Amino acid sequence: MTESIQERIAAIQETLTRAERQLAEAILANYPVSGLGSITRLAEAADVSTPTVARMVQKLGYSGFPEFQDALRQELEARISNPIAKRDRWTDAAPDAHILNRFTDKATQNIRQTIAHLDPGAFDEAARLLADEARAISVTGGRITHAVSEYLYLHLQVIRPRVGHIRSTANSWPHDLLDMTAGDVVVIYDVRRYENATLRLAEMAERRGAEIILFTDQWQSPVARHASNVFSCRIEAPSAWDSGVATLLLTECLIAAVQEIRWDSTSDRMRRLEEIFDESRTFRKFV
Repeated sequence: MTESIQERIAAIQETLTRAERQLAEAILANYPVSGLGSITRLAEAADVSTPTVARMVQKLGYSGFPEFQDALRQELEARISNPIAKRDRWTDAAPDAHILNRFTDKATQNIRQTIAHLDPGAFDEAARLLADEARAISVTGGRITHAVSEYLYLHLQVIRPRVGHIRSTANSWPHDLLDMTAGDVVVIYDVRRYENATLRLAEMAERRGAEIILFTDQWQSPVARHASNVFSCRIEAPSAWDSGVATLLLTECLIAAVQEIRWDSTSDRMRRLEEIFDESRTFRKFV
């Protein structure tokens, strides 16, 4: 899968008529399920005519409404695929090349497609939010993505103060949410099959006025409805497990950007940290 329908809509957003924008909003309201009914039902939900739906579908690059719905069904299936189903799909279509080459090629393609669909303005805004010391930062991930979330947390903790890591267990949240105030930032990692607990955390953080930055996949976690910045990373790989390469790359880019924004204060913070490392003999010295 190259582009999701959601991404296709975003790409042609500026060319849409008023009625087509109305239709796009209806499609995205409960995406991708919203487009799985009849063309008449979708038109009624958007309060537009059925010819408007037909024209919009063609603008998105589909020959007709059935092909559009097939694409939606494939996206829905991809969203809920378990590891066994993912491996079977890749095995059935696997070329003869060695797994090292196949996996590397796909990871490279994921990176290119992730960056191609990235809004640099949104990236810069996320970096500014994370660099703002007036905002406390909380970082969290899911069952697998907690590893990348901890990677971001450890780096931000060096770059600036007031950074916390929210564990993925819901019974720890009350303590993390207790002091959260309007303007604070919560960075969430959530990829398919999208965790219910993560969505509840996002809803609670939003009610407290927090800005949410979401790292997700091309199908987008339900958390996207609550996020001010959404980064959709390509994650498919010839494996039972999804790839985190593009997500990690984008995370490292964000770390570098925040570091540069805050370098004057960060460099002093790093020097003080190095003194603590030396004092505690954390690292071995070879001189």
